[in-house]
Amino acid sequence: MRILPVTLMAVIVMMAVSSLCMAQEMAPRQHVTMMDRGDSIATDSADTVAVPVEKSRFVKSKVDLEHVVNFAAKDSIVLYGKNKANMFGGSSLLYGDIDLSAYQIHMDMDSSQVHAMGVLDSVGDLTEKPVFKDASGEYESREMRYNFKSKRGYILDIVTEQGEGYLTGGITKKMENDDFYLKDGRYTTCDNHDNPHFYFQLTKGKMVAKKNVVTGPVYMVLEDLPLPIALPFGYFPFTEKYSSGILMPTVGEDYNRGFYLRNGGYYLALNKYMDLALTGEIYTRGSWGVAAQSNYSKRYKFSGSFSINYLTTITGDKGDPDYSKMHNFQVLWSHSQNPKANPNMTFSASVNFATSGYSRNNLDTYYTNSFTENTKSSSVNMTYKLSSKWSLSTTANISQRTADSTLSVSFPNFTITMSQLAPFKRKRVVGEEKWYEKIKMSYSGRFQNSLTAKQNDFFKKSLVKDWRNGMSHSIPISATFNLFKYFNITPNVTMNDRMYTSKIRRQWDPNASVEIQDTTYNFYNVFDFNFGVSVNTKIYGFFKPMKFLGDKLQMVRHVMTPTVSFSAAPDFGSRFWGYYGSYDYIDPKGEVKTRKYSYFSHGLFGSAPSGKSGTLSFSIANNLEAKVKSDQDSTGYKKISLIENFTLSQSYNMAADSLKWSNLNTSILLRLTKGFNLNLSATWDVYKYGLNEYGQPVRINKLRLFNGGGWGRLSSTGTSFSYTINNQTFQRKKKDTNNATKEATRQQRAGNDANATSDDDDDDGSGSDTSDVVLNADGYAKWEFPWSLSFNYSVNYGYGTFNYDKMEYNGKFTHSLSMNGNVRPTKNWSMSFSASFDVERRKLTYMNCSVSRKMHCFTMSASFVPVGPYKSYNFHIAVNSSILQDVKYDKHSSYSNGVTWF
Repeated sequence: MRILPVTLMAVIVMMAVSSLCMAQEMAPRQHVTMMDRGDSIATDSADTVAVPVEKSRFVKSKVDLEHVVNFAAKDSIVLYGKNKANMFGGSSLLYGDIDLSAYQIHMDMDSSQVHAMGVLDSVGDLTEKPVFKDASGEYESREMRYNFKSKRGYILDIVTEQGEGYLTGGITKKMENDDFYLKDGRYTTCDNHDNPHFYFQLTKGKMVAKKNVVTGPVYMVLEDLPLPIALPFGYFPFTEKYSSGILMPTVGEDYNRGFYLRNGGYYLALNKYMDLALTGEIYTRGSWGVAAQSNYSKRYKFSGSFSINYLTTITGDKGDPDYSKMHNFQVLWSHSQNPKANPNMTFSASVNFATSGYSRNNLDTYYTNSFTENTKSSSVNMTYKLSSKWSLSTTANISQRTADSTLSVSFPNFTITMSQLAPFKRKRVVGEEKWYEKIKMSYSGRFQNSLTAKQNDFFKKSLVKDWRNGMSHSIPISATFNLFKYFNITPNVTMNDRMYTSKIRRQWDPNASVEIQDTTYNFYNVFDFNFGVSVNTKIYGFFKPMKFLGDKLQMVRHVMTPTVSFSAAPDFGSRFWGYYGSYDYIDPKGEVKTRKYSYFSHGLFGSAPSGKSGTLSFSIANNLEAKVKSDQDSTGYKKISLIENFTLSQSYNMAADSLKWSNLNTSILLRLTKGFNLNLSATWDVYKYGLNEYGQPVRINKLRLFNGGGWGRLSSTGTSFSYTINNQTFQRKKKDTNNATKEATRQQRAGNDANATSDDDDDDGSGSDTSDVVLNADGYAKWEFPWSLSFNYSVNYGYGTFNYDKMEYNGKFTHSLSMNGNVRPTKNWSMSFSASFDVERRKLTYMNCSVSRKMHCFTMSASFVPVGPYKSYNFHIAVNSSILQDVKYDKHSSYSNGVTWF
């Protein structure tokens, strides 16, 4: 009888506990805060046990924790006593800056530990894996244990993104300072980190979050196949800060120079506006080089880059006939100024200066256009706007010819200009404009200093005797008046002045039978002027086709613009002006002849013209347009250009004693298509030819028009054009009449984006993403094959050799043809080529072909030059990530190793 109350009491307690557990399990999601429940201890400083709240079964007491622990689960939470809990289904735990989520979490507050695990799904794949987040980053794993007090953890099969790569697998220990120690881990930059295409197997290592990974012995695995590529240690930096550091060199082999280490050195982060990279290269056969590269930029001010490179190239063995040692260097500078930085001043630079042999000896220029460039040019320009009318500019120019190592340097050059103004125009206009107010003038002044010499002799030249310098001034004055309402008459006067510091007198040495030059240095002024007047008008003509021709063509309009001008100048070759001299010499026949010459023919701006000038010029410009019916225009009509411009011009010099007529010049511009214009210019020779006393062909004073030769004979013409065709060129334009199909395609795209996966379904394991597949109207995937082909063609006709039988020059055509193209048969394949064709010899002079393939985390490319003197090839495969840019394989030949194609 005494046992019954005890048994009854036990049953009541068990029923209460069962009811509590059932209520806990039936809740859809329970959020429990350890400060509100008896299985957590508050973090206040009281030492006594808190007074229990009325009707509460839990007691608050103190534990050794720094933060409140919040935990929740979607499925259920099972509490064991006051300090233990098991959470199932979408479990999460938040403690300070630590966020832990997993399918199953076991929490023990007595030992301050948590244990998180995932769950296997119906097919045996692990899902809802533990994900741990804190200040050091985010980490995914198969299983994880963590201690809140020691801040240490034990992780199995970790997955974390660090920099551009992923650290996965193995056994990992997390330390209290956020360092991780790994065993049997993997590092890869392939975003398919569960089954990466390649990775580095780490035997052991240490990871400092967001900084680097340092490992012990490491080897590479490609497509799950270990490669015989191992290193005693590994270092993977992935800092996100702008900082200085070591640049690792690339390893390779050159046919002529042997094995090499290239582009290794040190990178200096000087400040937030500028950096500097100091690199070098060294070869096993003695060649070496150094380089310095810098980039700089300041927002809203300027930006640019600068680099200087020096190469010492050694080929052959010392003492052998083919031994050579060359020194070359290159300077590159690019600078641009933001227009908002200074509206009154602009500064720009484009410098590409290199010695003649640099492009042939630099590995980076192989398979690029610079490898075959024969000329290089550099310029630095600064323009300052002094006022609304005046501006000053200074330039420095360098031109190089690689073929003969010739340098042409022009520095310093100054130009000051005054824009056109009306000096007699009244500030306050009252009444009609006076005739003298229409007079306008402008000014242009230039100073130049230049030298042309061979590369090796350039610095040996004299600044006074070899450099050519001078100044020029030009003041054009003109006014335009309306005559009889339909004619515009424009008188003009132009004054030119040249200033030189040297003068060359010539005389004949009868003993040596040669011309002797005597150069004097002083200040010399060469002045000339000319004046003229021109009259032009416009004549309109209209033609309406006859009705029986149809009504498609409505009207044809012809606009003709005739211009007649006259210009005159005195004979500045007379002794009065003192710009020309003469001397007597004995020709090979023993006769005394007189030769006239200019004292300033060597000047940069030439000399004053010799001989009287009274030239009457004629010019006629024509424009032909048609007006046709069109359904594509809202007005029902559109204009078509038949001949955009057709111009004929010729002049007659009344002051000349012979050959008064100039050649006839013609030009025509046709707009053949919307994106293609044909521009053709031609010169017609109006005089016949004969032989002088030396038997050389010369023009004689006989017009072809009166000697059975027509108005003129074509002496030169030429044109050039470029055209590009692609996969859309021949497609017929169709109207978008099926909006339902377009809407279905749009919805299909949206569905793909929402359900995109990272499955690698490409047959070669490239991991292609099909989320951007476009469907045709029939529901099938749209196949695209983008390609492009560009042609650049120029043809010129001119005089060739002289035909003594016909007493005429034979015509000669010169052609230039180049082309380039590219094609993408698939999303990841790309092929391109460029070629130059010699029409005269009917053979390719140069051709460069390249093929590239994107392979998810790799890129493969091959380039080769199959014809010409630079036959060579290059193969390259490398990891896409910049952090592993040295993980690559290169194989290439040199243009000088005599590649033979079979």
